[in-house]
Amino acid sequence: MRTQNLLLIFALFFLTATSTLHGTAGDYDGGGGSTDFIRRSCNTTLYPDVCFTSLSRYANAVQQNPGQLARVAISVTLSKVHRVVSFVSNLTRVADYSGDSRAASAIHDCFTNLDDAVDEIRGSLKQMRRIGASGSGEGSFLFQMSNVQTWMSSALTDQETCTDGFEDVEDGTVKTQVCDRVSNVKKFTSNALALVNSYANKGAP
Repeated sequence: MRTQNLLLIFALFFLTATSTLHGTAGDYDGGGGSTDFIRRSCNTTLYPDVCFTSLSRYANAVQQNPGQLARVAISVTLSKVHRVVSFVSNLTRVADYSGDSRAASAIHDCFTNLDDAVDEIRGSLKQMRRIGASGSGEGSFLFQMSNVQTWMSSALTDQETCTDGFEDVEDGTVKTQVCDRVSNVKKFTSNALALVNSYANKGAP
């Protein structure tokens, strides 16, 4: 009798432990699966480490949805670029009093380019949110994705134009600060565009 009781207790313990382990593994696979999906997707970009670091925190929202990943990437990029626009905007207020007309011109042009980039990225995000709406067909999907790709490409070009404008400007703190910040957001924009392209290639959801 005692042996039977011991066997029963052992069996119950084993089943409980196994269930707990499976539950934990299931939870891990759910989050881990989404994280692995983001890592695999980021490996197709030019800056995979930047991509994964910035997007892995949104694994629960992304799950394994390439469209959602592209939307999140665009949203993160918009936030990053907007901060740089604010920084450059503050510089334009003092640039005209610096005595360096070439630097002042580069800063003003950069602000204009980045401001355009913000509008283009914002437009891309709005377009992405419309995709997948009820009644959207293959043709509509491709047309909308084409718009997103065009706008994100234009945003990247605007950012490159900004840094190009400082080529003839003498090296200094302001030039370094602006170019470093813009070069950084170019990585986010490039990654977002790569994820958009990947999503577009997969076809309509």
